[in-house]
Amino acid sequence: MPSLAKSLEALSPAFKAKLAGRHFDPKRLEEWAGRVGRTSVDANRVTGVVEPPRPEDVTPSPASATAEGAAAVERGRAAIARGEVAFVVLAGGMATRMGGVVKGLLEALPGLTFLGYRVREIDVLRERFGGRVPLWLMTSYATSEPIDKAIAGLGDGREIATFEQDLSLRLTPSGDLFKGDDGLPSIYATGHGDLPDALKRSGLLDAFIARGGRAVWIANIDNLGATVDPALLGWHLGHGSALSVEVVEKVGADKGGIPARLDGRAVILEEFRLPKGFDATRVRTFNTNTLLVDARALRDARVDWTYFEVRKKVGEREAVQFERLVGELTSALDTKFVKVPREGLATRFLPVKDGPELEARRSEIFGIARDRGIIA
Repeated sequence: MPSLAKSLEALSPAFKAKLAGRHFDPKRLEEWAGRVGRTSVDANRVTGVVEPPRPEDVTPSPASATAEGAAAVERGRAAIARGEVAFVVLAGGMATRMGGVVKGLLEALPGLTFLGYRVREIDVLRERFGGRVPLWLMTSYATSEPIDKAIAGLGDGREIATFEQDLSLRLTPSGDLFKGDDGLPSIYATGHGDLPDALKRSGLLDAFIARGGRAVWIANIDNLGATVDPALLGWHLGHGSALSVEVVEKVGADKGGIPARLDGRAVILEEFRLPKGFDATRVRTFNTNTLLVDARALRDARVDWTYFEVRKKVGEREAVQFERLVGELTSALDTKFVKVPREGLATRFLPVKDGPELEARRSEIFGIARDRGIIA
């Protein structure tokens, strides 16, 4: 797109430097501009044979009362004690429905932010099992500075680090450069699918593997149910596949990425990727975006990433952005699904997307925080 190339060339040197330092790819943006409005909705649909997951694909969460579950717990505890698991929290988002502040710095409970909850969580793991669990936060251009300030001085025997995901520029529905009300190009982060590349760039993953690290746990910062759990860790380390994905039972009209088989391979597929005629309601579980992955497999994964066109309201106008999803790791790594609870003190799915949901869930958050030792 010649007009887009000219618009990019006309950006100020300071703005260009800001983009270059965050892995902006102008050629990729030009390729996306050529796709805007020129492909149908069907272009996102996968080709091939899609089937519901097989019974053996979705394993119930391990029960500690069974011999198998007890063995998983011991395996997980030992791995934590040896420092073999790292915890990655996706912290790149702004709480746009909560005043546009950094979500990780909002109070989940009185006096305890979402970020503080995660820091306390790794403290509890060390107190209980004796191992240090690194806490790595994937931030974005919008959250890096405030989160870095918030974790400054929190060392004290902890390993807490940030790494930044990619960014790009929004486009207009006609494929030109979208500018905000301030006249500047509109920046956005290109999705949690940035995680494997951004983590590898940081050097954190290589250093972790070099000292014996085996598994990387990935969770959203706003899902406080998704804590590091010895039983699930032990189950993951014992089943032999590179990737484990937590799924929960659907309630009502829940929608989201579902476990499925694509040409015989176990994968996560977002509903907009399903072939026409495939009834997503046949699959009664969906993805929570909590994953456990073999550290070496994550480092070495070769994923043919798909960037999906997303329409976004910026102010009163429509903009176009392209994003990738971390669930596409299932297309490259052998995957198992584990069905986890979404109710009660055992819940592993407690997302908070806006202010009313936070208020409605505070008692549940308080209950699991006490039950898991996050608060006294």
